[in-house]
Amino acid sequence: MSIRSDFPYETVHDDVRIPLPDTTRLYARVWRPVTDEPVPALLEYLPYRLTDGTAARDAERHPWYAGHGYASVRVDVRGHGNSEGVPGDAHDATELADAVAVVEWLAAQPWCTGRVGMFGTAWGGLAALRVAALAPGPLQAVVAVCATDDPYEDDLLYKGGSLLAAGLPARAARLLAHVCRPPDPRHAGEEWRALWLRRLEAVRPFLHTWLAHQTLDDHWRAAAVREDLAAVRAAVLAFGGFQDPHRNAVLRLVEQLPQDRVRAVLGPWCHQYPDRGLPPGPSIGFLQETLRWWDHHLKGIDSGVAAEPLLRSWITASHAPATVREELPGHWAADPAWPSPHVTPVSYALGGDPVLVRSPQHTGLDAGPLLPQGREADLPPDQREDDARSACFDFPVPADGEPVTILGRPRAVLALRCHAPTGQVAARLCDVAPDGSSTLVTRGVLNLSARYGSDRAVEAQVGETEEVVLDLDAAGHAFAPGHRVRLAVSSAYWPWIWPQPDAAGFTLDPDGSSLTLPVRTATRDAVEFAPPEHAEPLAVVIPATLEEPRPERLVLRDVAKGEWRLEADPGHGGTRVHPDGLEVTEEALETYTIVEHDPLSARTTSERAIRLHRPEDAWDVRVTARSELSCDADAFTASDEVICTEGAEVVFHRTWERLVPRRSG
Repeated sequence: MSIRSDFPYETVHDDVRIPLPDTTRLYARVWRPVTDEPVPALLEYLPYRLTDGTAARDAERHPWYAGHGYASVRVDVRGHGNSEGVPGDAHDATELADAVAVVEWLAAQPWCTGRVGMFGTAWGGLAALRVAALAPGPLQAVVAVCATDDPYEDDLLYKGGSLLAAGLPARAARLLAHVCRPPDPRHAGEEWRALWLRRLEAVRPFLHTWLAHQTLDDHWRAAAVREDLAAVRAAVLAFGGFQDPHRNAVLRLVEQLPQDRVRAVLGPWCHQYPDRGLPPGPSIGFLQETLRWWDHHLKGIDSGVAAEPLLRSWITASHAPATVREELPGHWAADPAWPSPHVTPVSYALGGDPVLVRSPQHTGLDAGPLLPQGREADLPPDQREDDARSACFDFPVPADGEPVTILGRPRAVLALRCHAPTGQVAARLCDVAPDGSSTLVTRGVLNLSARYGSDRAVEAQVGETEEVVLDLDAAGHAFAPGHRVRLAVSSAYWPWIWPQPDAAGFTLDPDGSSLTLPVRTATRDAVEFAPPEHAEPLAVVIPATLEEPRPERLVLRDVAKGEWRLEADPGHGGTRVHPDGLEVTEEALETYTIVEHDPLSARTTSERAIRLHRPEDAWDVRVTARSELSCDADAFTASDEVICTEGAEVVFHRTWERLVPRRSG
């Protein structure tokens, strides 16, 4: 990682309040180049607290853009951080309208040329795409990183019509704890406590809303861009990672947007900016690559981006399974269009006698985290244990031939005879080495009640064989000669997907089933990126501690009860001291419990404790939150509790309990 301090422009930054049409003011930080000439503006719009939550990350990139001649602006969403107002649902219409108002305000400033770009990762990337779909005049270009265009299918909540047990409850709990944090008196002034109390009175658990919409309905369509990509007028540069759950959106964007205003890069990365040096790499010069995009579309400079391939992808080579790798072996590939002329669907018949698939409920404990973020236990371990709980079909790669390279979304067509009205299927694509080790390449899941589409729930016809189509997530991988391509099919995948009420499983008829791989022919591609570069980092101090770190992922088994428990540390723990004296301490633990033959025993628990402390101002605030989700055959039971204290005083304590009918199985 190269740290840059010498830029074409000197920079300044100011904290400002951006007025909205309803007089609410959003808190913003603006970095600008020192120049008398107006410059384009770049907007990052997030709920994650710019004065502490993203401060370290912001310091890496906003001053860098300002030093290259852009006004780079970070804004807190309404009801979050030091912004006024009360929070709404994630990605609701108010949040979107506010973002449009911010874009127009930026364009009207005397230091702005009137041309605006938006960028962000995850939430910020989706916000950029959604605003682009409204096509406000000033918004000319977008950079979306690890962002989805479909919050129902590809945003950690649902997948294939299945509730993501490792995603939806934990994400809802994290956002609940996050939104209950107070404004910072240092930045919000004397009104901070009144703002906080109004915010707390408006808080409702996100979990209740998301559980109320278990199929793809108008609630999710309103937040999606996927069905409205034709409305996007801004030029879109999309970055995704093959370890990130949002990667399918990248392929949809390059397929559906006009080629003169879209480009994409799919790397080996996790859910992070691709220049942070976090595993797996290799990292790239993300800021330099995006600067070329901004220069072309916001300044009219011929930076060469128009000549770049439509899609640049990292093709990972066969490797032994490991939970962390600094860099994955492989090479870059370039494709001029998507679907690519270099990719051909190749089908493999499964073949063989019918097989009963009735997987133990703890199948999937070796899935790895749903949202890898560059930590020691991010990548899935050896898949042999989960393979043993699945029906496996192997296809050898000739030892004297070429690698079998895939790029895109594999598809499994499965002939299934269900033994109960409800059920689910998970399919994993693995690379099996000659020594028997099994490395996960990609996977897909499907709630069988969503086999005709995620917008409806249709029970299975018990005893009848039906063809089910399951698309796996996008992958770029080269299976080495002498290895085997393995398709592993299971009827459970905990804790990724919430189990259906019946564990009867299904009978799979291999003679009516197939695996289709997107096979890419070898090409000679000259793809190069600059090395990563950042502005000078923020001087955040992490105090030393004698405490042993909690394991990132710990699996516990009660042999007598047949109970399995996964304890996961989501990685937000410890204390960080910011340069202005603010101490931020956070601890979190997620627990996933299931009995191996009882799908109704599934339970998730998320616990979070947050402390914001300014010793010199005698300011000490704590937020603790706990969320639980369990079920029976007919309903989910959601329980949430939040306690907020200032010093020794409890200023807010509320519990919520809700019974939500199971509408999709």
